[in-house]
Amino acid sequence: MRTMQQWFDEYGQSHQNHTNKLIHWICVPLIFFSIVGLLASIPSGALKEPFPPQLQPYAHFGTVVVLLGLLFYLRLSFLMFLGMAVVCTLVLLGVRAVDATAEAPLWLICLVIFVLAWIGQFYGHKVEGKKPSFFKDLQFLLIGPAWLLGFIYRKLGIPY
Repeated sequence: MRTMQQWFDEYGQSHQNHTNKLIHWICVPLIFFSIVGLLASIPSGALKEPFPPQLQPYAHFGTVVVLLGLLFYLRLSFLMFLGMAVVCTLVLLGVRAVDATAEAPLWLICLVIFVLAWIGQFYGHKVEGKKPSFFKDLQFLLIGPAWLLGFIYRKLGIPY
């Protein structure tokens, strides 16, 4: 099993160009948000029923996928798991806020964000001259957000 640093090192091989890195700082969080939002848009009445009314807006397939992703991070690094748990909580709160306040349906907003952010990602990789890492291993889709958090951790001197 690879360590968090080994994942980051391999992911970083196709993320050396400054423009590509900058695009990733914008597009990776947007893609993460949009995927959770798209999954939250799937009708999930049966998931909501066991929860009290104040938690029901968070009982959806987006939350299920977030929890599974958090298990992936926990396997690699407890401190990265904690940071990603904060990030995931913010994403879930953001999805709920957009769903509660936007005039357009959540799925439509997230679909537009998803498409535009992926266009940005592929442009960044065109500039980089290397294929996105997830073409090699789908697990890199989970590494992208953690890779960004890893930069913040290093700036703050937090080990992972």
